[in-house]
Amino acid sequence: MSNDLLEIRNLNVDYLLDKGEFRAVMDVTLSIGRGELFGLAGESGCGKSTIAYAITRLSKPPAWVASGEILFDGQNLLELPQGEMQKIRWKRIGMVFQSAMNSLNPLMRIDAQFHDVLHRHTGCSKSQSRQQAEAMFKLVGIPINRVCDYPHQFSGGMRQRIVIAICLALRPELIIMDEPTTALDVVVQREILEQVVDLQRTYGFSVLFITHDLHLMAQLCHRIGVMLKGELVEVGDVRQVSQAPAHDYTRKLWNAMPQLPGRHLAGAIA
Repeated sequence: MSNDLLEIRNLNVDYLLDKGEFRAVMDVTLSIGRGELFGLAGESGCGKSTIAYAITRLSKPPAWVASGEILFDGQNLLELPQGEMQKIRWKRIGMVFQSAMNSLNPLMRIDAQFHDVLHRHTGCSKSQSRQQAEAMFKLVGIPINRVCDYPHQFSGGMRQRIVIAICLALRPELIIMDEPTTALDVVVQREILEQVVDLQRTYGFSVLFITHDLHLMAQLCHRIGVMLKGELVEVGDVRQVSQAPAHDYTRKLWNAMPQLPGRHLAGAIA
């Protein structure tokens, strides 16, 4: 069995516009190992989120995958019937979207939102989903007596933890985190990322962490890929990309923010 859980080969994603086709992702090839935290960095609009949506097959018009392969555990996701893809999406591949703390349904209690997800994918009862919700609340550090509250009764950081908890409830093998802490202050941001790392060590899932912040990524990930205008211009382990970047754009990203001392979350850098 290959040690790579996800392999993207020569992926091209286009947007169909009035003036013709625009290629947002150009010939991207990368892999994510089992249990690996892989970071994808780059400026806004460079194609990072487009790749995430292609992996989960959530791309909507005018976006479409023009060519390439996306292999998950050896299966080409782009060739699967929609019904088979629905069995993989969320259950085996979870995703935490940008501004995820705003993706909770404001009209539903949190226990009901857990049940909606768990029942759809596992057929569990309300009592079983309630038990799972309480267990996940413990994991992400939220009192279990809050499980019947509504989203507006939680702080931004707690809502973000809840979204991550719902994502983890199905025990996916790969979690895609697309700018998961952008709307949070730096203290809460670090607390949540430390928790993600702890959970990843406990359960061994793989993570695709997408952000424009290289310094944040360097504290979390084992390897980093850097994108520029739809192209993957550099891939390497954290030490290599941070200390001896091969591409001029990567060097500019590092120089754009001051480097502050501190321990690294994933222990990727000694």
